[in-house]
Amino acid sequence: MSLPPCPQCDSEYVYQDMQQLICPECAYEWNPDEVQESDEPTATDSNGTSLVAGDKVTFIKDLKVKGSSLVLKIGTKALIRRIKDGKDHELDCKVDGAGEMMITAAFVKKA
Repeated sequence: MSLPPCPQCDSEYVYQDMQQLICPECAYEWNPDEVQESDEPTATDSNGTSLVAGDKVTFIKDLKVKGSSLVLKIGTKALIRRIKDGKDHELDCKVDGAGEMMITAAFVKKA
C-alpha cells in the first residue's frame, strides 16, 4: 500500500494512524479524505480584486526602487509572472521599462 508524500515537507516516510496520516520528519498530520484547498498563494490588489498569474496591473502611486535611483511612476504597467507567499512583496512581475522585480500587491490595481 503506497501512501502519498507529506504535503508540508514532501517526505516519503508517512504512516497511517486511524484516518490520519502522519509525517515523522515534520510531525504534520492530515486526513487524506478531506478535500484540501489549493496551496497556491493568493493576493488582492488595492481595490480588493483577486490577482492571478498572467494578470496585467498598473501602479497606483510612485514607487522608489530600493538600491537604485529609478522611480516607477503612477500608471506604469506590469505583467504578473507568479504570486508568492510573502509579507512584503507578493507579486513577481515584469515591469514595463524596468525589467523583472517583486512588487507589493497593495500598490497595484488590476488593469
